[in-house]
Amino acid sequence: MINNRLDPSFFLNDVLDVAPALIGKTLARKFDTGETRRYIITETEAYRGEEDRACHASKGLTPRTAVMYETGGAIYVYFIYGMYWLLNFVTSEKGYPAAALIRGIEGFQGPGRVGRELQLDKSFYGENLSQSGRIWVEENPLPVKITRSKRIGVDYAGNNWAEKPWRFSLVR
Repeated sequence: MINNRLDPSFFLNDVLDVAPALIGKTLARKFDTGETRRYIITETEAYRGEEDRACHASKGLTPRTAVMYETGGAIYVYFIYGMYWLLNFVTSEKGYPAAALIRGIEGFQGPGRVGRELQLDKSFYGENLSQSGRIWVEENPLPVKITRSKRIGVDYAGNNWAEKPWRFSLVR
């Protein structure tokens, strides 16, 4: 049963608003076994437009990044190091590529560990969070305190982009 699923309009906003707003929300995952597990989102990172040298869309529209140009609320997953599927939620209006990387959920820190725990694969690419029966985000009415810091692992983008305080974490 999906009681508090976020309204699709939540994801139509700027990623710099959506990424911190995801902190403290509940990520729900219904597995193939029928079991549904819920996790508090504890860390996100924002990637914003073709101008952001750390964003996959900085090289423009490609088969890999096509979903980033869709309407906010779609899932962007990609495979790294030959072993991890990373989870991103597309934000903003159609045509503007932006996404929030889910870097941590309660009990699992690091985007690779998140993907492994959620048993992600390529089939999640392009899935709509407001319609999916296997992954969605729910409201969580509890107040949260958030800290900002620079993004991790994007030094290749140059100091201007690597130093952006676009990583958001739950303060415990």
